Amino acid sequence: MFDVDWMGLLTREVLRERAADLIAETCAWSVGMSDQPHHLRSGGRVVATGLTVGERAAHGLNLSGDEDGRLDLGDARPGSFQDALNSVDASGTVAADRYDTDVLHPFVHATCVAAAERARRTRPDAWAELADDVGEDAGDLADVVRAGGWEGPLRIDAEHLVLAALRDVPLIEVEAEGLPLSLVRAAEAVAQQAVAPAGSGPADDDLAGSLFLARAAVTATGAPLPVAPEATEDLVEQLLAHGLEPDEVAELLPHLPLQTATVHEVVAILRASGIG
Repeated sequence: MFDVDWMGLLTREVLRERAADLIAETCAWSVGMSDQPHHLRSGGRVVATGLTVGERAAHGLNLSGDEDGRLDLGDARPGSFQDALNSVDASGTVAADRYDTDVLHPFVHATCVAAAERARRTRPDAWAELADDVGEDAGDLADVVRAGGWEGPLRIDAEHLVLAALRDVPLIEVEAEGLPLSLVRAAEAVAQQAVAPAGSGPADDDLAGSLFLARAAVTATGAPLPVAPEATEDLVEQLLAHGLEPDEVAELLPHLPLQTATVHEVVAILRASGIG
């Protein structure tokens, strides 16, 4: 049995250093939850309640039910982030399960890899010995992390950090805190998916001018900020009417006051029209 205690301690140390980033990513992930139709499991069936998650929270009603969610997330304050985390969607999937897949597990993996990078740099001999003990190449950090088994325990620590910070905070406040980062993340995803010729992006001066036009287009819609999905078609029309090229839009999206769903709909409309 190899001694991994020092590495386990190091992963927890790095997690504590990255705690603020984890909370920020969690808030960004939550954006849009209050706009979704609310569902409860009743008699083994998932049924719509006729309200959105946000409307139900505003009425002081629980978002999760007796047949929903995880026991460790029960007894949540109505309308809180923990309550929302324990609710189900139309498919019956608990929000906490999606959160784990989307945010918690990837973040913990990245944290363990960051700890491995530090260990290789600051304790090269110990790191080489540890890699040999787990039967992996010391240069392949991800494989050593996977074989070392540090992610499982660290996920528990990470979840405790998130709940300690956000457990009783109203969902709408968590969403508001995460909105700026969520727009950046959505635009990054769009940009990664975009197929644009190399070197076709605008120069810095051109980008500044395009951003001015894009903000003017947002203003021209007359829609409340951040722009909701209902105004997406008008927004796209205004963006094009202001002389913006379709391949500029993805680069500009993180700088505009749009809801996350609106960002996705802008891209979908452009692609469906054959111009994005």
